[in-house]
Amino acid sequence: MTIWLTHFIENFGYLAIIFLIAVENIFPPIPSEVILTLAGFLVSGTKLTLIGVILASTLGSIIGAIILFSISRNLTLPRLEKLLETKLFKLLGFKKDDAQKAIDWFDKHGIGAIFYGRCIPVVRSLISIPAGIAQAGWTKFLVLTTLGSLVWNSVLVGLGHYMGKNWQVVVRIFDDYTIVIIILLLILFIYFGIKWYKTRIKK
Repeated sequence: MTIWLTHFIENFGYLAIIFLIAVENIFPPIPSEVILTLAGFLVSGTKLTLIGVILASTLGSIIGAIILFSISRNLTLPRLEKLLETKLFKLLGFKKDDAQKAIDWFDKHGIGAIFYGRCIPVVRSLISIPAGIAQAGWTKFLVLTTLGSLVWNSVLVGLGHYMGKNWQVVVRIFDDYTIVIIILLLILFIYFGIKWYKTRIKK
């Protein structure tokens, strides 16, 4: 995979980076950690520049985020309420007003969720979905997505450039970080699942 990525980026430059990161934001077949650190390393032996790679990757992040955001915005409050009133969701303990509560929560905490979410593996690709469902404003969404992506991309590209031929060390470190995040998310999911069962379904 590394050889293919290297050839792809060397042949198509910034367009390859934009494309890869945009796809990774929608459906991450290749983690951004690999793409960004490799691109940072390739700055030394190609016509790519550090700033150019950071800007290209950030543009790719924005494109991918916009696609998910646009799709999820179609899931409006009335549609969400109708969905929660179906038999399956009622059996799971959901209520019609849960949709409005979720949107209200995101309206209150959405700024931090969008910005910091862009810097957390797994979450960074998914955060555009609740933002769209909550009908977050386009300006707020784009600004926070751009800033969060810029921070994440700058760190990884910079580390890849700094580490040079040892760029894969950074990937391994972030892989461990990602595993920790996934484990924490699973623990939270189980915890809230049990709590939800006791307060909604068991009753």
